[in-house]
Amino acid sequence: MVQDPLTLYKLIILYMLDRVNFKMTRSQLSGFILEKEYTNFMTLQQVFSDLQDAELIKADTLMNRTYFSITEEGRKTLSYFGNRISDTIKKDIDDFLAEKKVELKNESSVTAAYYRATNGEYEVSLVVRERDRELVNIRLAVADEEIAVAVCENWYKKNGGIYKYLVEELF
Repeated sequence: MVQDPLTLYKLIILYMLDRVNFKMTRSQLSGFILEKEYTNFMTLQQVFSDLQDAELIKADTLMNRTYFSITEEGRKTLSYFGNRISDTIKKDIDDFLAEKKVELKNESSVTAAYYRATNGEYEVSLVVRERDRELVNIRLAVADEEIAVAVCENWYKKNGGIYKYLVEELF
């Protein structure tokens, strides 16, 4: 069994990222680990930092979300030390991912961001990804920040219907 608890937490994150074919958010990974009470929030933040510093995971931040993926070096590390994760923990992870995979994937594959353009208006970027491929990428110019925020919030709620509408109307 793993002697250092931090090592176990790092291996859990690597194992989770290796088991999916999409990037997972910090909150998705943290949610599982904290719900199972494997560790506390502060320790977990140190674990994310250590994994990034060692280049075992890669972080991409968009708006206020951080998305993580496992690197090739992370996969190698997991192949060497993955056997140090107990079968019980692996089963917990596998069950969690099986139960929530669609929800996790949808949450990670849909992004919305906005920024203020040089002309004073706001640019909104709406994206749906599947794996590393963009299915749709829409950019809109809107008059003010309030509208930009509303567009982003609605994109998270309605992206499936909008994508379906676009496909039906354009094909």
